[in-house]
Amino acid sequence: MELLMNVVDWSRAQFALTACYHWLFVPLTLGLGVIIAIMETIYYRTRDVKWLATTKFWMTLFGVNFAIGVATGIILEFEFGTNWSNYSWFVGDIFGAPLAIEGILAFFMESTFIAVMFFGWNKVSPRFHLASTWLTAIGASLSALWILVANAWMQYPTGCTFNPDTMRNEMTSFLSVALSPMAINKFFHTVLSAWVLGGAFVVGVCGWMMLRKRNIRHCYRSLKVGAWIGLIGILLTMVTGHSSAVAVAKHQPMKLAAMEGLYRGRAAQPIVVAGLLNPAKTAENTERTFITEMDLPYGLSLLATNNPHAFVPGINDIIDGFSLDENGDTLNTISYAERMARGRDVQKALASYHTATSSGADKATIDSLRQVINTDFRYLGYGYLEKPTEAVPNVPLTFYTFHLMVLLGGYILAFMLIALLLAYKRQILDKARWGRWWHRLAVLTVPLTYLCGMCGWIVAEVGRQPWTIQDLMPNKVAISDITAGYVQTTFWIFAVVFTALLIADISIICRQISKKSQSDLDSASL
Repeated sequence: MELLMNVVDWSRAQFALTACYHWLFVPLTLGLGVIIAIMETIYYRTRDVKWLATTKFWMTLFGVNFAIGVATGIILEFEFGTNWSNYSWFVGDIFGAPLAIEGILAFFMESTFIAVMFFGWNKVSPRFHLASTWLTAIGASLSALWILVANAWMQYPTGCTFNPDTMRNEMTSFLSVALSPMAINKFFHTVLSAWVLGGAFVVGVCGWMMLRKRNIRHCYRSLKVGAWIGLIGILLTMVTGHSSAVAVAKHQPMKLAAMEGLYRGRAAQPIVVAGLLNPAKTAENTERTFITEMDLPYGLSLLATNNPHAFVPGINDIIDGFSLDENGDTLNTISYAERMARGRDVQKALASYHTATSSGADKATIDSLRQVINTDFRYLGYGYLEKPTEAVPNVPLTFYTFHLMVLLGGYILAFMLIALLLAYKRQILDKARWGRWWHRLAVLTVPLTYLCGMCGWIVAEVGRQPWTIQDLMPNKVAISDITAGYVQTTFWIFAVVFTALLIADISIICRQISKKSQSDLDSASL
C-alpha cells in the first residue's frame, strides 16, 4: 500500500505541476483575445490608425503567450494515458468525447483563424480580418468550454450508465454531460476570470510603460478597454462564483465544508471571513477548529443555499450521515461507513456477475446481480476506502486558498474601479504625487490576479480529493500500473522543461513590451 500511495502522490504531483504551468498561459489567451477583438472593432469602426497600432501591440503579446500555452496543454492530455490509464479505460467513452470535440472543432477553428489574424493584414478585407480575430477569441473560449465540460463531469458524473459487461461507464446523454449545472458554472466562472486577468495584464503593462513615460496616449487608450473588461469580468466572476458555491453545496458538500473549515454545521451557519485554523484539528478528534476567527452571520447558509436560515452540514456531519431538512427536522442521509459497505457489496456483486456470465448462469441470477450493481453503483468508489476520514480533503490547503481567492477578488474589484476612473480622469493621475506608486501597484496586480485564479483551481481540485471521479473512483484506483521512479523522473523533466518555457515566455514578452513601447504606437503601417 505504501508503494501504491507513493505512485499516487507522484502522479498527482506531476499532473498538478503540468496543470499549474498550463494555467499560467491559458487565461491570458482567453482574456487578451477578447480585448484585442474589441480594440480591432474600434479600429474597424473609426478607421483611426492609432487603434490599429494599439491592436497590433497587444496582438504580438497574445501570439507569444498562445504558442507556449499550446505546448504545455498537449502534455496534459497525454498524461491521462500514461499516468491515469485505469481512469481513461473506465470513462474513456465519456471523457474522450468533449476532448475530441475540443481538438477537432474548437482548437482547429482557433488555430486556423489565428493565422489570418497575424498574417492577414493587407491580404484580406478589414471585415474578414476582424471576423478572424473574433473567431480566434471565440475559438479559444470554445476550446476551454469542452475541457471544462470534461473536468466538470469528474466533479459531478452525470449522463452515463455503468455497463458491467465491459466494466466501463458509457454515455447515455451528451446534453446531460455538456449542460450539467457544474459544467455551465465552471465554464462561465473560469472564462470570466480570464477576462479579469486579461484586463489586469493590460493595466499592468500600461502602468510599466507610464512609469517610463512611453506612449502615454496609447496607454490611456488601452487602459479604457482593459479596465472595462477587467471590471465586467470581476463582477460577473463574483456572480458565477456564487452559483458555483450553490452547485458545490448540492453535489460536493464535503468540498464546501473543507472550504470553510466546518466540522460541525448548524442552521443559519455563519461564514468565516478570516481565521487561523488549529493545526491539531482533524475529523477524528474534538480539538477546537480555529485558534481565532471572524464570522459573518448567516453568510454560509446564504452562500450555499440562498436561504440564510438553512442548515449547512460540516465534515463530521457528512461522514455520520446527518443533516436537517428545510423545517429543521433531523434528516438521516447515508453515512460514509454505510457507503463503504455498499461499495464493497457492489464490488462483490461485480465479481459474482462475471463469474455467472462466464459460467452460463441462468438469466434470473444475472439480472438479480445486475440489479444489485445498478442500485448502489454510485457508492462504488467508497468501497476502496479504508476508513471514512480518507474521504476528507486537505482542509487547511482548501480553506486558506479559498479565503485568499476571495480576499484577492475583493482587492481586484476595488483596483479595477479605480483604474477605470483614472483612465477617464487622467488629470487626477497626472497631477497626483502618488501616481508612480499607482503604476507600480498596477504592475504588482498582474501576479496577484494570477495567484487569485490559481487559488480557485486549487480549491476546485484539492477540495474534491481523494476522488478522481466524485464518489466513483478514488485516485489510488485511477492510476496506471507504473513505478514511482518512472513518475519521479518525468516529473523533474517536466519541471525543468516547463520552467524553461515559462522563463522564455516572460523573457520574450518583456522584450517585446520594452522594444515596441519605444516605437510610435500612435501610428502603424497598413
